[in-house]
Amino acid sequence: MKKTVALLAGVLTLALALPAMAHFQMIYTQESALGKAEAIDLKLVFTHPFEAGHTMDMGQPEQFFVVRKEKKKDLLKTLKPITWTSLTNSGAAYETSYKLRGMGDNVFCLVPSPYLEKEEDCYIQQVTKAVVNTGGFPTDWDAEIGLPAEIVPLDKPYALWTGNVFRGIVKGGGKPVPFAEIEVEYLNHRPEMGKNAFAKSAAVEAPQDAFVTMTIKANVNGEFSFGIPKAGWWGFCALGAGPAKEYQGKELSQDAVIWVQARDMK
Repeated sequence: MKKTVALLAGVLTLALALPAMAHFQMIYTQESALGKAEAIDLKLVFTHPFEAGHTMDMGQPEQFFVVRKEKKKDLLKTLKPITWTSLTNSGAAYETSYKLRGMGDNVFCLVPSPYLEKEEDCYIQQVTKAVVNTGGFPTDWDAEIGLPAEIVPLDKPYALWTGNVFRGIVKGGGKPVPFAEIEVEYLNHRPEMGKNAFAKSAAVEAPQDAFVTMTIKANVNGEFSFGIPKAGWWGFCALGAGPAKEYQGKELSQDAVIWVQARDMK
């Protein structure tokens, strides 16, 4: 009996000692602000970006498309399955390439299939956006796409200096979500596009677990703001923002994710 209690205490201590990491659906490309139109590579990975930790297996996405000048183009059939390697495991992911055209914003949107988080006995579906601009000509960056869960940016996600503030509105079913809980993580390990893997070295070291996944709250109108302390990619995930609360008889967290990129002034 004493051994059992000691074992349980050890497991609990280990669990409490684990870093606080959040799931983040990524739509990743290297540069979000391009001088001119060109072909870009995109990686769709469901992972823990700060620690380059456990990468979850993605199922076949429900939707993947791009919106440019208010026109929607379906890209679902362009997705190719890949295996993405984190520092702890490998997981099923997707990739594609896309030829940008002209000047303006390209809003890439992903509606993944719900992921069963077995440890919590619930499903997670992170509806994700990433914006790529060409030529500095603004078109669709602030458009509300009409996703079930969506963060509508109030600042251009691709035109942020280090130290700028990024603002957005959390929406679910087209309506602002008051006091939404939003997790924020820094992409701390550089994605190596050719290897479909995270780089082993980290850009920064968190002084404490609360700095790995930072949590902020929206106001009564669903609006939030966050000061960007370092150049690179930052992910924002509004938990349970969407209207769907159940999937296949289990609880569903339908989250809204957006990625923004900041640059140093040189």
